[in-house]
Amino acid sequence: MDLQRKRKLIASVAIIGAMVMTVAGCAGTGGNAGSTDKSITVGAIYLDTQGFYGGVQRGVQDGAAENGTTVKVLESNAQDDASKESTFVSTYITANVNAILLSAASGESSIPAIKQAFDANIPVICYNTCIADESAQKYVYSYVFGDPVKFGEQIGQAAADYFIANNIAAPKIGVLNCEFVEVCVQRREGFENVLKEKVPGYTIVSNQLATDPTKSIDTATAMLTANPDTDAFFGESGGAAIGGVKAVEQNNRVGKTVVFGSDMTTDLANALVKGDVLKASVDVSGQAVGKLAIKAAIDAVGGVAKPASINVDAPIVLYTGPEDGKKWLEAHANGIP
Repeated sequence: MDLQRKRKLIASVAIIGAMVMTVAGCAGTGGNAGSTDKSITVGAIYLDTQGFYGGVQRGVQDGAAENGTTVKVLESNAQDDASKESTFVSTYITANVNAILLSAASGESSIPAIKQAFDANIPVICYNTCIADESAQKYVYSYVFGDPVKFGEQIGQAAADYFIANNIAAPKIGVLNCEFVEVCVQRREGFENVLKEKVPGYTIVSNQLATDPTKSIDTATAMLTANPDTDAFFGESGGAAIGGVKAVEQNNRVGKTVVFGSDMTTDLANALVKGDVLKASVDVSGQAVGKLAIKAAIDAVGGVAKPASINVDAPIVLYTGPEDGKKWLEAHANGIP
């Protein structure tokens, strides 16, 4: 396929616009049906600009090489906007891509775009977020994610352990959310499942949208102003978590308010090493997700039948304390999560 494409350089923490990435794998090095001596074109849509998607990009690169396939990737960023996402899907269909990797902007509003790709016989692989289950079963080939309820339960256990160890029987918690997508609602459900059992006196004093790493600082600051006795923040995403950490630092709440986060970035790992505000963060590696997603795409293009269950589990890892922060920084010296 000889198509002209624009190329933009992107940082791992700021994926913007669209670009072409070509990954050449070594033919015959393993992989799946139809994956050797093969060149495919994939359209990848990222949900926002957080570092997780830089990890996904790297995972796609590595996963393509491991599966012995040359993969050309058209990349775009939906910026949490289902209408932009729909435009990108239409563009990829026109470009005749072989598969689409997509972190859905909405459980409902993303359905028409994904159905459009399905009707064009282009397999869609969801990762991280997807559409409503019934529609996903119809129109999606595979869905790569870390179970969001289990994800929330792991960080909820870390929070419960902290409250119990510090004799905080009725903690007041502010939630910095990303609940425009269902997985974040489920993360909070898992988080609260554990607190209901372990620390039943807890209270959610405020629950507000705060995904942007900069804007989330202002949101967390406003929450602290309204609820100065807040014991902890739960950040449902990486941007939310680092915003909570910075708000605590900037408002002289160190030693009074702590943060339990989601996702891992260099900033969050450094905050864990410091240890005075961020007490734990739970993570699904973007690189691991990218590898699993591109493997599913290669399978789909190669003719592997759609599995009975579209769900593909990505590993969930809990990081607690300075030593875990140091280990993450050593393992991710390039800053890509």
